[in-house]
Amino acid sequence: MQIPRLKPLVKTLFYGAACVAASALAATADSVKDFPTKPVRFIVPFVAGAGTDATARLIAAKLTELWGQQVVADNRTGATGSIGVDLTAHAAPDGYTICLISASHAVNAAVNPKLPYDLTKDLIGVTQATSLFYAVYINPTVPANNVKELIAYAKANPSKLNFGSSGTGGLEHFAGEMFNHMAGIKMVHIPFKGAAAAILANLGNEIQVGFSTLIGVKPQVANGRLRLLAITSAKRSPAVPDTPTVAESIPGYEVNQWYGIVISSKVPMPIVNKINAGIVAALKSPEINQRLVADGSIPVGSTPDQFSTHIKAEIAKWHKFAQDTRIVLTQ
Repeated sequence: MQIPRLKPLVKTLFYGAACVAASALAATADSVKDFPTKPVRFIVPFVAGAGTDATARLIAAKLTELWGQQVVADNRTGATGSIGVDLTAHAAPDGYTICLISASHAVNAAVNPKLPYDLTKDLIGVTQATSLFYAVYINPTVPANNVKELIAYAKANPSKLNFGSSGTGGLEHFAGEMFNHMAGIKMVHIPFKGAAAAILANLGNEIQVGFSTLIGVKPQVANGRLRLLAITSAKRSPAVPDTPTVAESIPGYEVNQWYGIVISSKVPMPIVNKINAGIVAALKSPEINQRLVADGSIPVGSTPDQFSTHIKAEIAKWHKFAQDTRIVLTQ
């Protein structure tokens, strides 16, 4: 019995598979080269008017100009910013849904085991957009003109002062708790649904102390309705050169806010890199750069690997702080 010759058939199958693979690679290359071919959804998991929202809209407008496709800011608020991030984590992995997060998301990931996503597994960093500080502000009825006077008043009136935040487990909350811990005082934490709501509560004297971005409180400080005491960065900022740092009164105190862009971890890296290149170019444009610096931000523009590493380091840092200070997230 003669055995059939299979070599021609094997060769045919091999070449056929190679052609299919080559076609797939070519299609992938074209999709990256042409990206984006439709509008991009830029999720902002905080309320309109917040520093995150303002930054995202600046970047979105510049990306629209650079890409020739609409990049639409979409405010999806709630659950200390986790709703918008969850939408991003479970969006179609095609690169058309990106999300701006802040340091608060790293804090939340460090202390909230019930998040519907894993910030370091379900998402990856695209780039850190900015680094910025918080402004420590008070209602003018508080008899303090600087941080030392605020601490002295708080010690003389334990639990009389309330400090507000954009939500329990966020960076504003932890900035206040770190202030309490390092100053040896007890201000009562009152959470709100967003930084803007906390500022309004301070204007109404419902709370007396707040931690917010400079852009959030600048108008009210200018008209005298709020008093700016200090900033939370390690060094003074050119945006407010006459405003001292908290560290000048509490050595070692430093809280750095940051904003960055994340995307589903299932998105192919060539597309992630294409998005990174667009955002970095936007951050380097003179008009965006100048606007961010004026609002107290420093443009960054890191690589995806650098930003993903930064997120992990931030989660570890705030997890340790929560353990060391035994913060109980009850509000």
